[in-house]
Amino acid sequence: MAQKGVQLDRETFSCPICLDLLKDPVAIPCGHSYCKNCITDHWDTEDERGIHSCPQCRKSFTPRPELLKNTMLAALVEELKKTGLQAAPADLCYAGPEDVACDVCTGRKLRALKSCLVCLASYCEQHLQPHYESAPLKKHKLVKPSEKLQENICSRHDEVMKMFCRTDQQCICYLCSVDEHKGHDTVSAAAERTERQRELEGSRQNIQQRIQDREEDVKVLQQEVEAINRSADKAAEHSEKIFTELIHLVEKRRSDVKQQVRSQQETEVRRVKELQEKLEQEITELKRKDAELKKLSHTEDHNQFLHNYPSLSALSESTHSSSISIRPLKYFEDVTAAVSEVRDKLQDVLRETWTNISLTVTEVDVLLSNPQSEPKTRADFLKYSCKIKLDPNTVNKWLLLSDGNRKATYMRQTQSYSHHPDRFTDYPQVLSRESLTGRCYWEVERRGRDVGVAVAYKNIRRAGKLHECLFGFNDKSWRLYCSTDSYKFYYNSVHTPVSGPVSSRVGVYLDHSAGILSFYSVSGTVTLLHRVQTTFTQPLYAGLYVYPGFAAEFCRLR
Repeated sequence: MAQKGVQLDRETFSCPICLDLLKDPVAIPCGHSYCKNCITDHWDTEDERGIHSCPQCRKSFTPRPELLKNTMLAALVEELKKTGLQAAPADLCYAGPEDVACDVCTGRKLRALKSCLVCLASYCEQHLQPHYESAPLKKHKLVKPSEKLQENICSRHDEVMKMFCRTDQQCICYLCSVDEHKGHDTVSAAAERTERQRELEGSRQNIQQRIQDREEDVKVLQQEVEAINRSADKAAEHSEKIFTELIHLVEKRRSDVKQQVRSQQETEVRRVKELQEKLEQEITELKRKDAELKKLSHTEDHNQFLHNYPSLSALSESTHSSSISIRPLKYFEDVTAAVSEVRDKLQDVLRETWTNISLTVTEVDVLLSNPQSEPKTRADFLKYSCKIKLDPNTVNKWLLLSDGNRKATYMRQTQSYSHHPDRFTDYPQVLSRESLTGRCYWEVERRGRDVGVAVAYKNIRRAGKLHECLFGFNDKSWRLYCSTDSYKFYYNSVHTPVSGPVSSRVGVYLDHSAGILSFYSVSGTVTLLHRVQTTFTQPLYAGLYVYPGFAAEFCRLR
């Protein structure tokens, strides 16, 4: 029983990694204990992932915990050693399929506790003792049991590779240094390790610094998330309150109009009925008078007729006109028209202001873009590709739209378009149907020589042959002029020469919230031609200026 208790004590105070008694025992945050060197080596292998875990329960820790010696556990282990703690039965120490076996054991081999980089052999606890007791062997380098010791033997000379050839960047033995590596830059493996270790530590410091920086960034972003949520909740709450007030106001006006109509209805009906009653009373009186006159007309006594006639023949004057003048049957139709006018005006206001409301919402962008964050390759740009179609209501009469309103061609004869206030009357221009906000990318294929690729606000002037209507000659539009041998950029009547490879295809990248508008030459790769950095105050629309005899088309992008 005593032996079993000792065995239990040994298992209790053994390191789960090396399976030996704990040396410099440390406890990690989850409560499990290890040799300080064992858990340090284990976490060194996990540094690249930035997450350090417990080999037993797999609980992970970030950042890497600081290891402090467990003095009580160390004292207990030392006390057990003094009381003559016996080794566990061999059955508990035999090497399994995943273990490194002792190279000295014969027959059934025990599990190795350490490997010696000098002897190039692995030893169980019993056969390892000389390395702890013999002075020459104490200088040998002991490491965790390894199955790759033979990789330290030179395959050519069967010698331990203790040197490193910097010329060929490989480990070699001393015979190699005087043979095929003669004249090369060679140093001891230890010296090279020291150098590489120094580089490794530098890399680790760099990584750890980056980890700290990224952790700070994560904290900042978390704060941004909280700020965004607070601001969004507040905006949604206030917007709900404002719209509720508007709804209540409309409801009150609806109720007021209904009440006024009903009140006026009662007043007018009462007036009409009063007049109707008076007229009916007059009719009754007239009928009575007519009956008296009829009776008098049948009187045979002439004297009696002449006596009564004066009093019956006189008619009282009517208090009302002989005819009722009725106004046209409109009654309350004017009220309906007035309410309809209010509805139309309200719809117009909501339609016009909604764009601004929507734009202010989409302009919320915590991670502000900058030229360095723009896409670099065409594949990157295509992630932001958008489908653009031209608006027939804006197209000038000299241009013909085709290919699903993606292509505009300058024609020899004017087209018979109906009048529309959005149509460009004098310049061969056209705008897209879709408004552009956020990040967008599109490409224009030039058919012929001269084409203007543009963007503009919706409120650009349309009628007349004025600069206010022409793309690039006002503060509401931007245009890149493309010809067969050059480019020019136009904004607010100022033109800027643009250099770059001439291509029949031009790419346009827009980051509306960041105020970035970039034009690219596209021919397999994309080459920046011109970039605009400004503040866009309204949604933009893609535009084309097509010169006589040529055409331009918005490309289908995948």
